[in-house]
Amino acid sequence: MRPNTRRTTLADIAQAAGVSIATVSKVVNGRGDVAPRTRARVQELLHQHHYLAPVFRHTAIESPTIEVQFKGGLKPYVAETLEGIVDSAAGSGASVVISKASRAPHWARDLVSAGRRAVIAVTSVYTTAHLDELARAGLPLVVLDPLHLPDSRVNSVGATNFAGGLAATRHLLSLGHRRVAYLGGPAMAVCNQARMHGYRAAMEAEGARVPDSYVRPGEFTYKSGLLGATALLGLDEPPTAIFAGNDEIALGVIETARARGLRIPEDLSVVGFDDTSLARMASPPLTTVRQPLREMGGTALRTALRLAGGEKAESHHVELATELVVRASTAPPREETRTVGHRG
Repeated sequence: MRPNTRRTTLADIAQAAGVSIATVSKVVNGRGDVAPRTRARVQELLHQHHYLAPVFRHTAIESPTIEVQFKGGLKPYVAETLEGIVDSAAGSGASVVISKASRAPHWARDLVSAGRRAVIAVTSVYTTAHLDELARAGLPLVVLDPLHLPDSRVNSVGATNFAGGLAATRHLLSLGHRRVAYLGGPAMAVCNQARMHGYRAAMEAEGARVPDSYVRPGEFTYKSGLLGATALLGLDEPPTAIFAGNDEIALGVIETARARGLRIPEDLSVVGFDDTSLARMASPPLTTVRQPLREMGGTALRTALRLAGGEKAESHHVELATELVVRASTAPPREETRTVGHRG
């Protein structure tokens, strides 16, 4: 082979691998009837020679296929986001393949060989090495609600998390609460920091004190809500209201309060974030900040299609507006706790 002087062909790859051209073609097209060791050898050679099947260059524009990867369980947040992606794809004639995030060797090149034209990541973390591999494979990436500040090469879609945190806390303050705590997700997550800063901005503007013990990072999980609420409600001066970083955390808070004999919202007001199905099914129904999850999914899909078609995205990062949805989990604090902790 002389890969430096001409384009590598299927015949070149077949000769190097010691297999037929038909076998190489099956690997390139994602067929399953190839022995694992043979497939691995062929994929390694395809990667070494940066082979990209010409057929994908012609068919991608007509009916592109987008890979959607998510990490962890299929939680309501992920499910509602995926609905938005799938609905948008159906309206645009695109195809969507949903999978859990994989970091197998040459995974990006394998996606190209299987006909994918772009990747949408939901709750997945991509390192510089991952981005380099995607770039080598020519696969654009769109990240939904990024946990960390995205690389300049990454397009992303999120929501106005700071404004949402501000609105949630202002709502509690308007009811008369002054002992308001924030129980959030991972400390370094961009969305968590924005929600927390919105909370702090509202508290500062009102002159309400924020003890260090009132701000607790954790995970975006029900269990984290249970543990965090246990710590907050065990304080000598517990909060009368808790702003939770997402709906799962909020449900953990509600359950912990009930286990301690507290009533929601008479003894403790709770606000969540996301407005997933959990918020609507909670008892009492949860006051929460609505993230437009389906719309975010649709925006990510349309962005991925533009990038797959060789166009530039309208914006490197898109933020959709959040909205406070008031339900039955918030109320004014009891009279004896209304002014405790107020400054000024």
